[in-house]
Amino acid sequence: MSKHGRILVAMSGGIDSSVAAVMLHEEGYEVVGMTMKTWDYASSGGTKKETGCCSLDSINDARNVAVSLGFPHYILDIRNEFGDAVIDYFTGEYIEGRTPNPCVMCNTHIKWDALLRRADKLDCEFIATGHYANIREENGRHIISKGADTWKDQSYVLWGVSQESLARTKLPLGHLTKAKIREMATERGFMDLVNKSESYEICFVPDNDYRGFIKRRVEGLEERVKGGNFLDTDGKILGKHEGYPFYTIGQRKGLGIALGYPAFVTEIRKETNEVVLGRDKDLERDGMVVGQLNLSKYASIENPIETITKVRYKDAGTPATIWQEGNKIKAHFHEAVSGIAPGQAAVFYEGDDVVGGGWIMKSFKQDATSGIFMAEVN
Repeated sequence: MSKHGRILVAMSGGIDSSVAAVMLHEEGYEVVGMTMKTWDYASSGGTKKETGCCSLDSINDARNVAVSLGFPHYILDIRNEFGDAVIDYFTGEYIEGRTPNPCVMCNTHIKWDALLRRADKLDCEFIATGHYANIREENGRHIISKGADTWKDQSYVLWGVSQESLARTKLPLGHLTKAKIREMATERGFMDLVNKSESYEICFVPDNDYRGFIKRRVEGLEERVKGGNFLDTDGKILGKHEGYPFYTIGQRKGLGIALGYPAFVTEIRKETNEVVLGRDKDLERDGMVVGQLNLSKYASIENPIETITKVRYKDAGTPATIWQEGNKIKAHFHEAVSGIAPGQAAVFYEGDDVVGGGWIMKSFKQDATSGIFMAEVN
């Protein structure tokens, strides 16, 4: 009998999830390793060698750790689930003129649900991952908080995990730094993991060519959207573009147009196939509406509260007053924020705790004289 019971560990083949499995094994859990096969990169038409968590090398790396420690390891094929939820969402958001965040979508709707279903079949009470974040129970809520390693903290991508799933989740790395993880792997002789390079690309677009991926995925899209107008912020036509789905808010490079000054995408208009370009100051907004909420620290937000709000993964965060209206949150930033992109995730923090998060629906500038939201928000 194990000291703590059975736990299913998601093992990508990288150093973080491998050390998480090692730690739980050493603590006395009966570890069961599982690597999820989410995507065949060859099927996307890309030219780069398959890398990352879906590759055969990564699956073998995860299995080698399991074999060395004597616990079972399984491969879970969720390519159909992943394709239906994450790939369709990814392409659909660009076609809607928004900027998707597939990692959050995958965590929320694929990985946790898939792991918990298999955990039940394998009689595992808990699941575990190698994310750099923490979970604690307080006042009947399971609260996500930032990891000790501020550079590696991944609490931002976990806001969508439900309370029921958090109750069964362990995050062994939350109190550790990346340097400590490397030290632990070295001490245990896992030098292949220590020397393994890390991938920061989207797993199904490892050549980072999301435009090419969408073109291959949606037949005839390029022909349908090519030739729309670039506009300036006053509505003047500046030139032609390749199609609104191939641009993102805040984009500067790859615009294919020279204006004599640094130009950024400030707005995407799907209905008219127009892309608005402006200067960096034109990207600034001080309000936004966030929908499809999932709250962590509180069951609901009855009164306005002060938070630090992040609008992208590596965003340092900006002070903001937020309040809830139904399944939406309205945020009033205390200073202007640049490049708020509809479709991205917004995550609200009190100190290190995740209050909750949701998907950015729209951003705007507020009425400077009255200090209230402009009519367009309602």
